[in-house]
Parts: sequence; structure tokens; C-alpha cells
Amino acid sequence: MLSSKWTSTPRRFPTSGFELLDASLKIEEETLPTYSPEKYYPVQQGEVLNDRYQVLAKLGYGVTSTVWFARDLVDSTYVVLKIYVLGQEREHELNVYKHINSIEADHPGRKFIRKMLSHFYVQGPSGRHICLVHEPLGMNANGLLRHIPGRTMTLESMKPAIHQLLGVLDFLHSVARLIHTVKKLLLPTPSSSALSDFEEREIKVPAARKILKDRTVYTTSRFPAGDGLPLLGDFGEARFGDEENMRDIMPDYYRAPEVILRSNWDYKVDIWSVAMIAWDIVSSQTLIRGETRDGIFDDGVHVAELVALLGPPPQEFLEKRDLSSVFWDESGQWKNLVPIPDRNLEKLAVGIQGEDVEGFLRWLRLALQWNPEDRPTALELLMDPWLMKGLNLRKREPKDSEENIQV
Repeated sequence: MLSSKWTSTPRRFPTSGFELLDASLKIEEETLPTYSPEKYYPVQQGEVLNDRYQVLAKLGYGVTSTVWFARDLVDSTYVVLKIYVLGQEREHELNVYKHINSIEADHPGRKFIRKMLSHFYVQGPSGRHICLVHEPLGMNANGLLRHIPGRTMTLESMKPAIHQLLGVLDFLHSVARLIHTVKKLLLPTPSSSALSDFEEREIKVPAARKILKDRTVYTTSRFPAGDGLPLLGDFGEARFGDEENMRDIMPDYYRAPEVILRSNWDYKVDIWSVAMIAWDIVSSQTLIRGETRDGIFDDGVHVAELVALLGPPPQEFLEKRDLSSVFWDESGQWKNLVPIPDRNLEKLAVGIQGEDVEGFLRWLRLALQWNPEDRPTALELLMDPWLMKGLNLRKREPKDSEENIQV
């Protein structure tokens, strides 16, 4: 039955013609170590949520949510729905967005934050799920780089995106008093024609899926990229700066030393993340190789690699971290539980394309310091001469298409 509020007619999706996957194989969110099917809302392609949003395609999944492309049948526009799993603190991201929206300060960085348009609740078989409604943005930086030949960009192409990211972080740190725990950047909204074509493809060539008794598990569809510089999204792990923060955060590879050693962390974890993201954009070699044992990232190997790349930590850093005694003795000597690898930034940077690689490594070392207090602020790192050199500092808007930079 059509709602009187709708200005668009819901699309009809095929009930056959798609690839059926083996029901005994784990796919997508089922592969996550914490997966419990009853915690996830069993989304069905084509269903209408909140009497307004028709689900068109799956865009992603994680331990806290699944993400879906949808059409707003009231406004005849496209949106992205982030449907949280059941559990505690699921309204955290909503509260962070409410806090950001309550700030009246005019800061240039805030316009490059992904917008939350609305939110609602949907009743599932096991409980009520919160759903955030976002503007549709392109795939994240890592996803796009996987589709670029060589998976890298030049230093000159990387600079505008990192400059913009630091501008957003300056707003979050100095005005909103928020720590983002940066994990990913998102591209700007794809064109309306690209979104329309994506919708049509999902109907003509439906995504592969496995059909179970109580749910259908869909495979993720590749979303079109947007043109221009990326925006910052995903505030699910953001934390308020005036709170004590000691929980494990950040993807294993991106963790700052204070996070690895389970000590209190602050705004400066974001500075560490920016440097790691910048490296990933321009280098085909990962900065941290890492090693897993029984599926768990080995902290000893990680710390040993940091020593190889950055040199030994200062004594004052070790004295503030209780877990430092696991790897260093009282005099600050490495216990050699894990050997220090033969690895340094200069060797790893051999393949980086662009001018002044030496300047980039100097900038990188400013951000990648053991002591959080020794790292620059977002504004200081943004104003660094190496990063500023060659930048066109005209006023940017979120949908500018400057040099077709997509990261």
C-alpha cells in the first residue's frame, strides 16, 4: 500500500536471477569474531523502513552496524542508512552528531564532516535498532585505492586531502572537543546520474546472497566514487576529550603507541592516524607489517617495528606507560622478546612518487612521535611548510572537483 506522503513509487526487486551462495559458508558480517545473528537487523532488499526509506543495496558491514543504500520515498532523494546492532551505547554516534550540530562556531573545517540527516528506530525480531540517515558519500579511501593501478597517489595529489582532514580535526579538537580516532575518509557524493545508474544495476544484476531461515545475508555492492576531496565520517568511536580514554581503539595497524600499551590517550591519537593515512595513500608498502597469532595482532611485533622506524622511545614515555615494562627494562633497554627488524622509513619510501620525499618523511616524523605531547596539533601539522607548499588555498566547498582528486 502506497503512503500518501511518498513522492516516489517503491521499486520492485526480482525474486530470482541472483547468485545463491552456499548457506554453510560464512560471508560478510558472519565472518566477524563477535558476530551473533540475533543482534543484526535482518534487512531485506526492497523493504521500506520507517514508512519512508526503501533499501536498495548493501554498502558495508562491521561489528556495530550494517550500511545500506536507500531511496527516500518522501523527498525522492538517495540516502545511506546505518543500522546498528543491538547492545549498549548504540546511541553514542547519534549523541556525538547532536553535539556537533549544537555548536554555533563558524569554523571552515566543520563543512567537511559527513552530514547526519535524521535518525529513527526499527523493531527487529530481538529488539529495537537505531538507524542513522546520512547523505550518500562515495567509497572510503582504502576501498578506492584498491582500484587504482599501483594503489598509490603522488605526494602532490595527496596533500589537498590531508590538508582538508587536518582542518576538520582542528575543528573537532579545538572547538567541538572531540577525538575522532580517525579510521577512514569518505569521498564526496557521487553525481545523481551515478546514483541512479547504481540503483538500476542493483535491480538488473542483483547482488549475490545466501538465504537462511530467518534472514538473508547479502554481499556488499561496490558503490560509485565521488569527485573531489574526501569528507570525514563514522563517529561511532569518537570520544569526548574531557573524559579519560583507555579503551582499545583504532584498527590494529593504525594504533598509536599509547593505545598499544593500554594507557590513557587524547587528541594526539588523531595526529598519529593522519600520518598513517597519508603514508597509505602514497606508498604501496605498509608502514607496519604486523603479525597475527591465532587471529590476534601481536603487540610485541608491532612495538618492535615502531622501534625500528622511529628509534627507541624517550625514558619519560616509558615511565608513563605501565605496560612498557613488558618490552623494556628499568633503564629503557629493549628486552628483545621480539627482535627489532631491519626496517626504516627511507628504505620503505623508495617507491613514493612526487617532489621532496625527504620533506614528506620529516613531516611524517613530526606526527609519528612516541610521546603524544611531542606531536604537533592538527593546526600546526596543517601549517607545516612542506604540506603548504604547492597547495591552492582557494576557498573549498565539499563538492569541489579539484584536479579530480579521489582518495
